[in-house]
This record gives sequence, C-alpha cells and structure tokens, in this order.
Amino acid sequence: MALILSLETSTKVCSVAVHKDGDLLSVYEFRVERSHSKLITQAISFLLSGLELKVTDLDAIAVSRGPGSYTGLRIGVSTAKGLCYALEKPLISVDTLAAMARKVNKFNFKDSLVCPMIDARRLEVYSAVYNKSNETISPVSAVILNESSFGEFLSSNEIIFLGDGAAKFEPIVKHADNAFFLKSENPSAEYVGIIAEEKFSDKQFEDVAYFEPFYLKDFISTGSTPK
Repeated sequence: MALILSLETSTKVCSVAVHKDGDLLSVYEFRVERSHSKLITQAISFLLSGLELKVTDLDAIAVSRGPGSYTGLRIGVSTAKGLCYALEKPLISVDTLAAMARKVNKFNFKDSLVCPMIDARRLEVYSAVYNKSNETISPVSAVILNESSFGEFLSSNEIIFLGDGAAKFEPIVKHADNAFFLKSENPSAEYVGIIAEEKFSDKQFEDVAYFEPFYLKDFISTGSTPK
C-alpha cells in the first residue's frame, strides 16, 4: 500500500498521476507537441500542490518503460530516476502496452483480445496482444502492417485495436468483421499507476543506476519526436 507518482511520456500525449493504495487521486494530461521536457516537472508540481502533497510524501515513482518515442521515453525515465535519486525512493517500471491494455480490459465485457498499437513510422507499429485477464498472448514486437497482420487471431477472435498506431491499421483490414478500433485511446499514467501498485506490493523495483527504457528499436531521428 503506497503513495505513487506515475509518469507516462511514450507518445505525443504526456500524463502524470498520483495513486494512493491503488486508488487514483488525480491525473493531469497535456497534448502540447514537443513539450514533454518543458512541462513534465511543472505538471508534477501542479498535481502534487493540488493534492496538498509534497514530493517527500511519495513512496515510489513509476514510469512507463516503453516501447514508444525514443525522446519521450528518455525524458520520462530521466525525470523518474532523478526523483528517485533525490528522494531515495524506489523506481517502478511498467510496460507501456500492458498499461494500455489494462485500460481497455476494464470495459472488455465480451472477452475480446486487446491489441495496443503505438505508431513507429510508416506502416510499422509497436504492438502486443493481451487477453481479458491481461495475460500476454503475443509479446511486444515491431510489426510492419499488411492485410495478413494478426490474421491468426482475427480468424477466430474479436480484437480491439487501440492507440495511435491503430489508425494506420484500420484501412488495411476494414473488411475484417472481428476487428474493432479505438484510435483515440492513448497511454495514460492512470493505468501505469494501477500496475505500479501491484509491483510495489511485490517489491518489483528497478535498479535506478542501470535502468534504461525499453526502446525496442534503435533510435532514428525523424524530427517528429516529443521534446
């Protein structure tokens, strides 16, 4: 049971959240492109002051580990590690796609499979497939989308595709009866914090000195990553 600050910076949408004993106290989100490094510390300060909390009240810092934007992940992880060093608090990392799936599975009443997708340039996405119980059915990978992508699942299961990468996939499989799309769903610190509480209870902490984001692929500058 803990007071946890969670950071999510893997896409163009940045968010911070505070949970107490697994319950959301507050979440703050901004969508100002290329502004993560300028606004994240302000967002943390704004959130904590609104809750009448100090950073020293926190029991742990959680961060979305990736995959996602190279620059965004670097900003989130460096901010989280800096707080952990300064406060001598544990660091918890949460898989970005697992947190996205957790959000949708809260309302998944048909036992559909869930496939979060994060845009990774051109027709490529970072994705994974989860079941209703949040178990990994297909591990995190970089997928080049085509008409046969996820065909082994779509042939016998309804799949909910979500995230900014799902917008690229919808026109490719628009005639697939089992494919459903939630293109506006983004990663959120709210669900990073929910998983972080479970990890805190199990003492699943990262080594602050050596922890690095899960980039999945080497960085290639495109000039469009958040800063």
